[in-house]
Amino acid sequence: MRLLLVAYGLLAYCISLTSATALTYRLSPNEKACFFTWVKDKGSKVAFYFAVQSGGSFDIDYAVHWGPQDKVILQGEKERQGDFVFTASEVGEYRFCFNNEISTFSDKIVDFEIAVENESRASLPTKQGSTPEQTSALEESIFKISGQLSTITRNQKYFRTRENRNFSTVRSTEKRIFNFSIIESGLMVAMAGLQVFIVRFFFQGARKGTDFAANFLKVPSDR
Repeated sequence: MRLLLVAYGLLAYCISLTSATALTYRLSPNEKACFFTWVKDKGSKVAFYFAVQSGGSFDIDYAVHWGPQDKVILQGEKERQGDFVFTASEVGEYRFCFNNEISTFSDKIVDFEIAVENESRASLPTKQGSTPEQTSALEESIFKISGQLSTITRNQKYFRTRENRNFSTVRSTEKRIFNFSIIESGLMVAMAGLQVFIVRFFFQGARKGTDFAANFLKVPSDR
């Protein structure tokens, strides 16, 4: 029971070592949006994940800057998604920007997450009745579970992105099929009307020619 309580305490402590922000943001055409996070300790790990859920060709420009010098840490153009981890070389404010200037008409919905975590690992306090081997094994198990949970979370994000993109493709295909059907129906009606007009034109022309020949060949009865 004590080991279980210690495990819960360690897990809570590990979670407290990580500060994360997960957001969904809609970028208007030609819009640039930036988000900020503060790194307290030099050498902290900064994780940055983003994925374009809908809009246009599912691509976006991104950049990560540091400090007033506007130092570029990461940068990319027309990317659909990205998953990066870098070590903060300096303490201070880091800026994560998305740029939708490549799009003129369509909005972009972007899911992203920014996480700052320390490299230091918590150590379990020694309790009566527990050996160091048991404590070490429990600690390793907890960190292994934490890593597996992170993997599951990333897989969920990946499948969510795939689902949203496939759903957007299906909606776009349905819209194109509907528009094509309307155009096809309009062309069929126009062709039918044109055929009726052409047939009437030929018959009217033939009738006028017959009447003209009959009047021309008519013989007067009185001389």
